Amino acid sequence: MPLTIGLIREGKTPPDRRVPLTPKKCVEAQSTYPGLHMVVQTSPIRAYDDEEYRDLGLEISDDLSACDILMGVKEVPLAQLIAHKTYLFFSHTVKKQPANRALLRAVLDQHITLIDYEMLTNAQGERVVAFGRYAGIVGAYNGLLTYGRKHGLFELKPAHACVDMDDMQEEYFKIKALPPIKIAVTGSGRVAGGALEVLDKMGIRQVSVHAFLHHDFQEPVYAQLRSADYHRRRDGRAWDTAHFHQNPADYESNFRRFLPVTDLLIACAYWHPAAPVLFGEADTRAPDFRLNTIADVTCDVDGSIPVTKRSSTIAAPAFDYDPRTGELADAYSHPKNITVMAVDNLPCELPRNASRDFGRQLLDQVFPYLVGDDAAGVVARATIAKSGKLTERYAYLADYVA
Repeated sequence: MPLTIGLIREGKTPPDRRVPLTPKKCVEAQSTYPGLHMVVQTSPIRAYDDEEYRDLGLEISDDLSACDILMGVKEVPLAQLIAHKTYLFFSHTVKKQPANRALLRAVLDQHITLIDYEMLTNAQGERVVAFGRYAGIVGAYNGLLTYGRKHGLFELKPAHACVDMDDMQEEYFKIKALPPIKIAVTGSGRVAGGALEVLDKMGIRQVSVHAFLHHDFQEPVYAQLRSADYHRRRDGRAWDTAHFHQNPADYESNFRRFLPVTDLLIACAYWHPAAPVLFGEADTRAPDFRLNTIADVTCDVDGSIPVTKRSSTIAAPAFDYDPRTGELADAYSHPKNITVMAVDNLPCELPRNASRDFGRQLLDQVFPYLVGDDAAGVVARATIAKSGKLTERYAYLADYVA
């Protein structure tokens, strides 16, 4: 059956240059699904400009009112919503985020069907589309950039100033000036995987957690810390991963043992508000606290990293935390400060690569159910609102929008 999908112009400020589907992915979608027609809304900020879509024979239009489904990346400004349409974007509403309450209200008022990328999962409950890998890639790169700048070792070109990832990787050779520091990477998901890719390509050697804690090295090294490495059960019983995910409040942080041996922390682990924080602000004043640079890729403000008291921007990616006063200061303003990189939209720094990766996931994991039959419930599970009402799965948001 004929179906028209429109790629919307990103309207959020600061502007996001990513796209759900690149020009080639749009062509692939049309050739895979007969009857599917893609329309691309004109945009002056997209990482792939209008000409790149037009050159492949795709329709460019300012008016998307004839489209059945509209796809973007970030939250759509209220004034740009079109009533009675089906939208796919990251709505950031499922945790009752205060900033987007009005957006969900408008979705309900205008009888919009809202499908949230973040809630698209397979039968095992695992997310099928995400920008996490590129958050990890840019986050690790920014962590090294911040460390190099803090200690006057080298100046890396910011990721957002690079044409693409190939261009960014040309900067890696400058890392040869790195002293024998120890880098801890927390997490075991997509984000951490992206960070490890960068460290491996930079030629930084991975060591075991035991070696990281107890040995000294003549070269820079890193260790990947999984939840079991820096949490322990309060009741002293053996570690149980499934139990930890279901009962994070039953655990306490055991990260204290890493603080005297870690120079740079790249935090990539998902954090639940009921879970313990990695360390306390009081720990930063301990004589054996060695950590001086933190790349908080997860960027949970007042979350797992207590010195992440605010997020930062691509234009101004770092700030300092002064352990003596507990106050924030300008980046690199005092050698005894902890310098924190906490950019909350890291994949935007490599928008072309991130968009290619995301589009591949969409075509492989979502389009079969979005354009075809959703017997597996992939799209249904991610549908927050439909016909002016919250769906059953998201009925808990009723008080949030009331």
